[in-house]
Amino acid sequence: MPGPPVHCLRPRDLRRGAALTLAFLAAVTVGAGTGCWGADDDARRPAAVRAAAGAAEAPGAGAATVDRDAVARAVAEAVAEGKSGKRAAEEEVSRSGDRWAAVYDPAEYAAFTEDLDGHWTGVGVWTGRRRDGRIEVDRVQPDGPAARAGLRAGDLLLGVDGQDVTGRSVADVVAMLRGAAGTPVVLRLNRGGVDLTETVRREELSADPVTVRSLPDGTTVIKVASFTRGSGQRVRDAVRAAPPGAGVLLDLRGNPGGLVTEAVAAASAFLDGGLVATYDVRGSERALYAELGGDTARPLVALVDGGTMSAAELVTGALQDRGRAVTVGTHTFGKGAVQMPTRLPDGSVAELTVGTYRTPEGRSIDGSGITPDLTAGDGAEDRARRVLGGLGVGP
Repeated sequence: MPGPPVHCLRPRDLRRGAALTLAFLAAVTVGAGTGCWGADDDARRPAAVRAAAGAAEAPGAGAATVDRDAVARAVAEAVAEGKSGKRAAEEEVSRSGDRWAAVYDPAEYAAFTEDLDGHWTGVGVWTGRRRDGRIEVDRVQPDGPAARAGLRAGDLLLGVDGQDVTGRSVADVVAMLRGAAGTPVVLRLNRGGVDLTETVRREELSADPVTVRSLPDGTTVIKVASFTRGSGQRVRDAVRAAPPGAGVLLDLRGNPGGLVTEAVAAASAFLDGGLVATYDVRGSERALYAELGGDTARPLVALVDGGTMSAAELVTGALQDRGRAVTVGTHTFGKGAVQMPTRLPDGSVAELTVGTYRTPEGRSIDGSGITPDLTAGDGAEDRARRVLGGLGVGP
């Protein structure tokens, strides 16, 4: 059965990875850099999500929407004719121009909701679809089955168990890569023009979305790989445990997004209430607020790059607009569309764009991203440490 409803800020199919099996962290799933509200987050939502006065803005450029009733009708008609409901939904979505939407069959959606906990069964790769339709390995989980088999970032994935994957959606490829732990999967690859075949055994995998390390000068580096369940509290705990007066580097580089409630919780570690973001859902504008009691005095630098997406951009925008952090790195991805799920007549689930979110100052991120206060590519962490020094801590 499909998992609980999930409300998402989902990144584009191009960047879907599979560390959370596809979009989150480290293996191969159906999610893909998202920002989502899970059904089990509803109980916490009133403290973080409140109605905002004023009419909602229409979805911005790059956030085309699709009529969910039209999708449901297309599926019902297809099923009545003995055709694939999922394919009919995908065709309806494609015609709408909603570039962020995704359609999942029940098994795919169940796998996605499972991955929000940071656990999955797969081979340990992040994948993405290139503009020419070919599937590329973006990253490989260290010490995972794919890494042990020799897979590398940049490899082209041509086939899975004898089936060609070129032109397929990332969600379809992820479903093919998943399976019972211990079962083999045969991968046909191309590396530098040379075709290769590797047999990899699936494993139960997990990844730690938040890692913390201390630098010699007392600075605490908090790396958030994605906003899965519990990651917001992990950030808050790390801030509380940091040495008094010491600075924090919040590393959001390569973070594809995650649960919106977890992103708000992470932002709350550095804010004492107040606005985190606004968003519109089918004509109703709403707002996300930080919880009270965050550390508002500790020097803070946020590290970002082109892989900082969706819910991670929500955090970045809030800290930047509220004057709480200096942002260092490169321009972020630019994914600020809001998706919500629609259960279809055949049991599949379509996550359709219903609006966009904006920073506290009203900036729309979708299609434009966030420009950091200071640009830095290689050596960004060193520059961030120097910035902290200028704020009164560090070397």
